[in-house]
Amino acid sequence: MKLQNLNSRTPGTRHQLNLSKNLLSKKNTILKHLNFKVLEHSGRSSLTGHITTRHKGGGCKKKFRKIKFNNFNTKSIILMISYDPFRNSFISLNFDFLSKVFFYSLAIQTTFPGTITICNKKNSELYFGYRSELNNFPIGVLVNNVSYSFLGNKLGVFGRSAGTFCQIVQKVQNNIQIRLPSGKFVIIKQSLFATFGRVSNSKFNLTVIGKAGRNRLKGIRPSVRGIAMNSVDHPHGGRTNGGRPSVSPWGKLTKGKPTVKKNE
Repeated sequence: MKLQNLNSRTPGTRHQLNLSKNLLSKKNTILKHLNFKVLEHSGRSSLTGHITTRHKGGGCKKKFRKIKFNNFNTKSIILMISYDPFRNSFISLNFDFLSKVFFYSLAIQTTFPGTITICNKKNSELYFGYRSELNNFPIGVLVNNVSYSFLGNKLGVFGRSAGTFCQIVQKVQNNIQIRLPSGKFVIIKQSLFATFGRVSNSKFNLTVIGKAGRNRLKGIRPSVRGIAMNSVDHPHGGRTNGGRPSVSPWGKLTKGKPTVKKNE
């Protein structure tokens, strides 16, 4: 996908950078049973209507696509690649030749409609989009949608965001060490599953929103500085220029205080 500049006819489009989605499928009437509405409370309590999570509310209507993260014996073909409003990566519509069903999955970079994907335990071939156990991949390859031990081998956990990947670093007996997108190293079992390749939409982090209205369409409300509030609304408020360390609206320190407990 290419990044495209818009004509600077308005201040909101002057610095805006969008991804051209001309290669994506715009309409999909095949799998309506996999698209369903999710009940959203917009950061408010469903009983009282009080705000429970700040900076949430509004936004456009959107439907949730049921993505298949589980590991089954499948041999499928990619029919189309489309946009998913609930995630920053693209999704692909697949048709399984073995079970004769349609399903959604995460789109892998360099895959396109017509690509064959396979998921099984003893897969020895390395093609983008193939899913298999980690012991079938050599050291140094990039994988995504990696399962984790305490969830079993059914659900992918690591490397699911746009453009992310995990790298296999070391194999020791029945365990394997991988590097996560955050740079952290974890040790998991070699019998767990992963998908070969990198998640699609790798240029997502280069996009520029350009104006606050696009965030409002996503359901993100404005964030107001505490010093600009009244004293009843925030500890920093009340026509004072500082006078105390930075705290949250509930009085907890926000700078320098450790928030993570180390396991000894």
